[in-house]
Amino acid sequence: MSGDLEFPLVPAATVSPPPEFRRAVASLGTLRARPELIVTALDAPPRLAPWTWALSVEVADSTLGRAAADDGVDESDTSGRLILLHDPAGQDAWEGTFRLVCFVQARLEPEQLGDEMLPVVGWSWLTEALEDHGAEHVALGGTVTQTSSVRFGDIAGPRRDDDVELRASWTPTGTDLSRHGAAFCAFVASAAGLPPVGAVSLAHRTV
Repeated sequence: MSGDLEFPLVPAATVSPPPEFRRAVASLGTLRARPELIVTALDAPPRLAPWTWALSVEVADSTLGRAAADDGVDESDTSGRLILLHDPAGQDAWEGTFRLVCFVQARLEPEQLGDEMLPVVGWSWLTEALEDHGAEHVALGGTVTQTSSVRFGDIAGPRRDDDVELRASWTPTGTDLSRHGAAFCAFVASAAGLPPVGAVSLAHRTV
């Protein structure tokens, strides 16, 4: 990703954001993702908290050796959203005034279907990314879900899609969220089966 992320802190905001929220957004806005990832701005959901900010991360289809047009799909195999919430009054469930919420979806390979260990492995993609990047946090929770959909009739795309969906949220400690942004990008890369930076991928993701 080139350049800082620049987009509204909250749609149609009428009050200046708190300084701590500005600092948190600034730390995320300087995120530099690995070349295989595409980071773009998102409209942040305004009703989740008094102040919100969001971004999306997608893995380029060419990175995994395929083109989206091959199967009539216009979206990446793997994508994620990261939303920053801030409530100056705090919320008991958050254990703080900030909350990071994420959603990641990745397409499964046929051999991964029904793998009982997939949810455990999928959750480890997030926990290991947070630990490896030193992203200190509390109150981490989430779900890992396998989904399947079958297309019928005149609908473009592959006949069947099998995906894993990971939803999580956690409370960062402090307002410098640069490590959390880097951890989220690493999380998405793991879900896509990308090799560590500098390594060469020999095969698609396995669990």
